[in-house]
Amino acid sequence: MSQINNDTPTLLLVDDDATFRSVLARALEKRGFSVSTADSVETALPLAQANPPEFAVIDLKMHGASGLVLVQALHELDPATRIVMLTGYASIATAVEAIKLGATQYLSKPANADEIVTAFGHNANPDVPVEAQPATVDKLEWEHINRVLHEQQDNISSTARVLNMHRRTLQRKLAKRPF
Repeated sequence: MSQINNDTPTLLLVDDDATFRSVLARALEKRGFSVSTADSVETALPLAQANPPEFAVIDLKMHGASGLVLVQALHELDPATRIVMLTGYASIATAVEAIKLGATQYLSKPANADEIVTAFGHNANPDVPVEAQPATVDKLEWEHINRVLHEQQDNISSTARVLNMHRRTLQRKLAKRPF
């Protein structure tokens, strides 16, 4: 970790995709942040405890613990930390959970540096519904499947058994996004 200038806002970037992490770190540095990076919750926690960041960008699904664990830990360290949760597996259930745990915003991948910087400026309001229009049946089914998949630690076969569904059918349903 480099020497941090007191005028430069600190940012912790945690993502297990090394290429994405490297590119995003450079882009955020160009936008005026002093960026520290980690590839897992387990390596990010000591960095955050040593120097609580003003901003954080955290991937939801990584090797080891979920990014939600880090969101909660960062929020407990400093409730003023602005946290953006990134995920390639967007669902309303995980978005609501991330916001409840302390995330400022929740973005689907791929998100670029400008979208992330913009997201830091928005406060999540838990009183505002996540969606103004009622969800379709297909969307609700997709979200339920993803919630069960998350509960089964992303194990397709186990999720198919819990949902009483053939594994290939489950894979087809996961490949389709109803929105």
